[in-house]
Amino acid sequence: MADPTLERERPHTTGSSATAPPQRVDEIFLEGPRSRFDELITLFRVLLDFLRGFRVLHFVGPCVTVFGSARIKEGHPSYELARKMGAAIAQLGFTVMTGGGPGIMEAANRGAKDVNGRSVGCNIELEFEQQPNAFLDRCVKLHYFFVRKTLLVKYSYAFVVMQGGAGTLDELFEAITLIQTGKIKNFPVVVMGTEYWRDLLKMFEKMAGEGMINRSDLELIFATDSVEEAIAHIREKAITPFGLKLVVRQNLPWLGERALSTHSG
Repeated sequence: MADPTLERERPHTTGSSATAPPQRVDEIFLEGPRSRFDELITLFRVLLDFLRGFRVLHFVGPCVTVFGSARIKEGHPSYELARKMGAAIAQLGFTVMTGGGPGIMEAANRGAKDVNGRSVGCNIELEFEQQPNAFLDRCVKLHYFFVRKTLLVKYSYAFVVMQGGAGTLDELFEAITLIQTGKIKNFPVVVMGTEYWRDLLKMFEKMAGEGMINRSDLELIFATDSVEEAIAHIREKAITPFGLKLVVRQNLPWLGERALSTHSG
């Protein structure tokens, strides 16, 4: 005998996982249970998203991911700071990875290219069509937000958080939670813009004071306004502990794989 349960009546305009446009697949996936066929199609679309990301990013080398707002324009102090940070990260030997869009993401990627460094992006298909910025050596366009967030973490040995909104906060807490729970190594998390993030940093102190996080968790975040201090922290906490060194991975052209060119800074 079937168990009775509440179920929301679905409008006929919702669409199918098999026919939904890329910018709506997240929305449809998160609506709740669907037909078994639709859920199977979703699994395949998620698989293809990951496969696309793995193929594009496999040869990019150790990355530092820069998070920040897409709304900030050239000339804004945070844009200029992100550009300097992107250049410094590239000169340190890392590939600069961002969400691939405008604003802070563009600035960090642009900074990498200013010094002939490596620059990649994980872009997301949205209703308003966020376009990849013009400073990317390699870009993968993804359909699912959670796939994008996974890839932004998977290839990175440090995270730099610039001025941003809800999405940037999501990415910051994702990185901290993964480190806190041991899902990824104790990679450095650098928060830049101490005035902008002042209240958030106080909130972390309050959480530690209330026992919601361990006092030692406060050490996961390094807050600064200085590019030099940020780079020194990344060098100390990312390069030395994990023994990073330049290696050449063998790409397989018959699989359509392409290595990312290595430039000298």
